[in-house]
Amino acid sequence: MDKHTAILELNPSVVTIRGDVAYDENNNEVSYDQTAVKNLIASKQYQEDRQYPSIQDQLDMQYWDAVNGTTTWKDAIAQVKTDNPKPE
Repeated sequence: MDKHTAILELNPSVVTIRGDVAYDENNNEVSYDQTAVKNLIASKQYQEDRQYPSIQDQLDMQYWDAVNGTTTWKDAIAQVKTDNPKPE
């Protein structure tokens, strides 16, 4: 998600953005919370980056872990969590 998309999502009255300045339908400047924009961008990026294996693949891993006494599923989930920690 880019900055302009985040501004538009957080501020329904904004209809256009030029540079870092947002405007409503009457071309009045609209102030916005830059911290909220940054947090929304980070949250969306986290959601995009933290992709787990498909449910079908997870079930297959769990089955074979049960049959073979391995920890493939736990290891795969832990790796996703380690590679993509939740933003604070």
